[in-house]
Amino acid sequence: MTAANDRITVSMSEGVADVRLVRGDKMNALDAAMFDALVDTAAKLKTEKGLRAVVLSGEGRAFCAGLDMGRFAAMGDGASDLRDLAKRTHGLTNHSQQAVWGWRQLPVPVIAAVHGVAFGGGFQLALGADMRFLAPDARMSIMEIKWGLVPDMAGTPILASLVRDDILRDLTFTGRIFSAQEAMSYGLATRLCDDPRASALEAAHEIAGKSPDAIRAIKRMLNNLSTPNPGPALLAESVEQMKVMGTPNQTEAVRANVEKRAPKFADGSN
Repeated sequence: MTAANDRITVSMSEGVADVRLVRGDKMNALDAAMFDALVDTAAKLKTEKGLRAVVLSGEGRAFCAGLDMGRFAAMGDGASDLRDLAKRTHGLTNHSQQAVWGWRQLPVPVIAAVHGVAFGGGFQLALGADMRFLAPDARMSIMEIKWGLVPDMAGTPILASLVRDDILRDLTFTGRIFSAQEAMSYGLATRLCDDPRASALEAAHEIAGKSPDAIRAIKRMLNNLSTPNPGPALLAESVEQMKVMGTPNQTEAVRANVEKRAPKFADGSN
């Protein structure tokens, strides 16, 4: 399988799919076309014969900087996307969640090679992988709170299986940027690598040399162990996002960030 569009390229070598986000001029930010490409690519790989492992990486300066700034600008103008996020379009998930959850559903191991930044939705995308290889200077953040939002791309059920509850609350409440070394100490990084993509490809080819039946069985077992019943958590993400999206406080969060000033929030109402 060799495929390409203006958002993602895929090349196959000896059972390893090298998946690259190729919107490097925008730090691989998540626009509608990128969401579609992520969902479609994972679905196609799921049926790819001979697939043994996947490496997911981004070209340019970053793995993925998160949601496209154009979408935040629209929110600041009061044009929030008020779709029914609770509608399940892909089994347990909605479309944006499937951009992350689809990699969990692949029957083979997925390694995310992270350099530069992985912020917000970009961080959640890395969580969709089985392993995360980070450059030592990589930076990450659960950044949704900066924009008055909640993480709603399947990140919360995965995070709950990776980190302590208080660490998860700290990172989610504050949205603070943390280092690759911190990610390792929290349990969010698998390895620190000077060249994470090269190291991920090497590891993927090593996995590809193992029995594919055993590897697929192991992934099924570990998925069941780490998130045995993710449905309620995935739905809760969507319901809570709809409660805050488009509210005066959420719009104020966006406007304050765009205008580079301190926000002025009203008392919470939900």
